[in-house]
Amino acid sequence: MSVSLKERVTQEIKTAMREKDKARLGILRLVSAAIKQKEVDERIELDDAQIIALLDKMAKQRNESIAQFQKADRQDLIDTEQYELGVLKEFLPEQLAEAEIEQMVAAAIEQTGASEMKDMGKVMGILKPQLQGRADMGAVSGKIKQQLS
Repeated sequence: MSVSLKERVTQEIKTAMREKDKARLGILRLVSAAIKQKEVDERIELDDAQIIALLDKMAKQRNESIAQFQKADRQDLIDTEQYELGVLKEFLPEQLAEAEIEQMVAAAIEQTGASEMKDMGKVMGILKPQLQGRADMGAVSGKIKQQLS
C-alpha cells in the first residue's frame, strides 16, 4: 500500500528537522497545520483527494502572492513564495498538458450533453475531481466557456 499524503508530509517534516532545513520545515508545518485544522473543524479524517484540494488552494494563494509582490517589486518576498510553492508542488499530482485538459473538457461536455452556458455546472462537476491539483481550475473554466459558447 502506498503512503498517504498526510503520512508523507509527516515524514518530510521529520527529515527537514533532522537536516535542520528551517525554510522547508516552516512550509511543511504550515501544510500539516492546515490539514489538522480542517480535520478538527469538520470532524473528519481527510483523504488524499481532500488534501490535494487543500494543497491546491495553498499553491493558488502562493501564485497570487507572487503576482502581488511582482507589482510591488519585492524580490525577497517573491523568492520565499516561489520556494514554498515548489515544496507544495512536490505533494501535488503532476500538472496536465493543455492538450490533455482540452480533451478532458471535450469528453465531459460530450458526457453531460452540455450545449450552453447554463450546463457549465454539470461539466465542472465531472472535471473538478479529475483535475483538482493537476490543472488551474480557473483556466479549465475558461476552456469550458470557450467550448460552450
